[in-house]
Order: sequence, then structure tokens, then C-alpha cells
Amino acid sequence: MNQWISKENIYLIEVLLVLVFAFVADLVQKNSFRRLAAKAEKTKNVWDDAILLSIPKPLSIIIWVSSVAFAAEIIQNATNAKIFEAFYPLRNAIIIAALARFIILVLRHIEKAYLSKGDTLDPTTVDAISKLASISVFIIAALMILQTMGFSISGVLAFGGIGGLAVGFAAKDLLSNFFGGFIIYMDRPFAVGDWIRSPDREIEGTVEKIGWRITRIRTFDKRPLYIPNSIFSQISVENPSRMSNRRIKETIGLRYDDASKIEPIIKQVKEMLQNHPDIDTNKTLIVNFNSFAPSSLDFFIYTFTKTTDWIEFHDVKQDVLLKIVNIVEENGAEFAFPTSTMHLANKEIFKPSGPYDS
Repeated sequence: MNQWISKENIYLIEVLLVLVFAFVADLVQKNSFRRLAAKAEKTKNVWDDAILLSIPKPLSIIIWVSSVAFAAEIIQNATNAKIFEAFYPLRNAIIIAALARFIILVLRHIEKAYLSKGDTLDPTTVDAISKLASISVFIIAALMILQTMGFSISGVLAFGGIGGLAVGFAAKDLLSNFFGGFIIYMDRPFAVGDWIRSPDREIEGTVEKIGWRITRIRTFDKRPLYIPNSIFSQISVENPSRMSNRRIKETIGLRYDDASKIEPIIKQVKEMLQNHPDIDTNKTLIVNFNSFAPSSLDFFIYTFTKTTDWIEFHDVKQDVLLKIVNIVEENGAEFAFPTSTMHLANKEIFKPSGPYDS
């Protein structure tokens, strides 16, 4: 035993002590941050939760990598083995990757926190910012790792520029869809959950997901519709979900026999709309005699409801139309329907006279 623990082998004990220290330090930091995270969840601030929840895994990697590298240095000094020199750049690269992992975890936790709490921020914008920030962190970390491993960043960037041109020509459509998605995220013509439609294409439905290449829309017959993002830069898009009101525009025809009653009917219909609790009287409200149609005297109503909900709108519209029916009937008038009247002229019938009359 004493021969084994000699001056030549004392480095093995040092290595063991380093690894034990790493185990204890890792265990302590995990328990500490778990308790701090539990306390931070009781606060309203989402940043402390995100940071405390994101620290343990990357810190665990840093503790173990640093400890193993230190142990490798001890072994190298004792044995002069050249192979252990490879641990230094590898250690630095893993630490950089762990720090990048920490930042990305923080971004993801913050994104989830804002979305789960129903914040006033647009979910599409939060998702876009999170993805862009994560991509930026990944690219910066990758360049730093390459520099740590001994590669020239200027050479990598130059190669990346040439390669970027080749990839750009080869993947033109892919890049156009990527930048199309970026424009959607920035301009926000619609968001997830919005009902959209295009007068230029047969596109109508509810937006389910906005990706970097395609946008998924659920049509009203429940079919998924996948649209490349570049299409949205070439077409007009309506967003009915953001309308302030819904419009009621109807033309109503009365019989020509009820011409004397049309004025009071129009007056009463207008009063009914002005007093209706679901009609927005701050918007345009018109009730006027409009035209002499072939079979009717037409007047029209033009008004807006307070609600934008599709189902509630139809309930309000039904109520308005039924009230118009009651007003017409109360005035003793009737609705017109297509009719034709034939007028026969009175002509004297010619009767021949002559020897053949009987």
C-alpha cells in the first residue's frame, strides 16, 4: 500500500480529489439553485425565474469540464503525456458552448413565461425575437469555438461569403421564404389565431402557425393549408379579425301599392336602429328610399354592429331584420316579390259585311 502511494503516484490522489470536489460542487449548486428558483417563482419578475432555472445544467457542464481538464493537467505534469494537451482547447470550446446554452435557455424560459401569462405582447413577435436571438447566440458561439480550436475566423468568414453566394443561388426559394417569414414577424399583418383571407388567391382561414418557411392556415372546412411565406409579399391580405365593427347592408323592397307608407316606415326603421343597443351609432347609419325597381320600391339600411364576433353579429342582424318585418306589418304594408302585370288594349272586332253574311 505504501509502495503504491509513492511520490510518483501521488498525482492519482490529486486527480481523485479534484473529481470528488467536482461531484460535491455540482451537487451543491444544483440544490442551491433549485431552492432559489422555487423562491423566485413566487415573484412577478420573469427574468429571475428564467436565469435561475437556466443556470444548473450549463454550470454543471462547466464544473465537470474544468475539473476533468485540471485533472488532465495534473496527469500531464506527472507523466509528460502529450495527449492531455488536447484537453485545453476542448475545455474552452465546451465552456463557450455551455455559456451559449445558458443564454438560449434563458431566452426560452422568458418566451414561455410571457406567453403563458397572457401578456399584452404579441405571441408572434415574442417567438420571432426569441428565434432571432437564439440564432445570433448560436452563430457567435460557433465562431468563438472555431477560433478556440485554432481555425482562422477571417478565413471562415471568407469561405462563408463564397459559400453563401453558392447557397443563395441554389436555395433562392428557401431564402425568399425565410425573409418572407421575417417580414411577417416584423410587419405583423397577422398573428397566430387571426382569421385572414386574400382577394388575390383562394386563401381563407385561421392562422395556426407562422414558421420560417411556411405558414399553416386552417380553412373553415378544417383542412390545413400550407403557404410559402414568400407568397405573402406578392398578394393582398385581409385581416377580418382586426375589424372594428361588422356591417349590415340590406336592400328591402315594398309593393308599389304601399308608396304612401314608405316614408313613415323608413322613419321608424331609422329610429329603431338608433335605439338598438347592439348598433354602433357613432358609425355611419343610413336608412333611405333608394330606387324604383321593376317590382318594388326599394329602401336600404347601412349600419354597423358593436360586436365583431361572427356568431353574435348574425344574432344582431337577425334581430334587426325581424324588427323591420314588424314595422312593415304594423304600417299595413307588404314586402314586394317579382310580379308581372299584363295590360290588354280594348279594340273593336272587325266584322265583314257582304252577300256572304249570315
